[in-house]
Amino acid sequence: MGDDSSPTETEQNDGQRFDRLPETPDERTVEGRVSREAVVDYFADRFEIPPETFEEYTFWEKGAGKIWIYAGEAPSPLEIEAIGMTCLRTRQEHWKPTTDFAQRFGRHANACVIDLEDEQARRFAAGEDQVLEGWDGDWGYLIAAHEIAGEREPIGIGLYVHDELRSMVPKGRQRTV
Repeated sequence: MGDDSSPTETEQNDGQRFDRLPETPDERTVEGRVSREAVVDYFADRFEIPPETFEEYTFWEKGAGKIWIYAGEAPSPLEIEAIGMTCLRTRQEHWKPTTDFAQRFGRHANACVIDLEDEQARRFAAGEDQVLEGWDGDWGYLIAAHEIAGEREPIGIGLYVHDELRSMVPKGRQRTV
């Protein structure tokens, strides 16, 4: 072990491979890479998703800040096209969860979930932005949801600012009914 004043050698981010996120920031070897702890804390702080929800999952980075979640273990690094699903974009001012993440894990959220009525949900799923006054929660990225058969069903991620909900549903996933 060297002393604390010696420079630490850091690895470079390789955008063509998956690298498992370090458990904590202290274990980071790539500058700018988030830790598993930071990702789980983000989901707990922003959406109140219990940390134990992610006990059986590993988190990976491919590219600069594209975080993937995988149900299981795998050796790191991996040079493959995909593992699990994208769940979060980091390395930008505001972290952005993905539609896939919202649809898969949004049922566990207890905060920053905006419940939409029928017409609002249809417009959101079609990719339309809409004025929605009356939201008394945090601004920023929210999980948009709609009640189906008595259960809250997450639709995707929206960006709420200045009484407007902007649909972040990707063009290829937008639906009109």
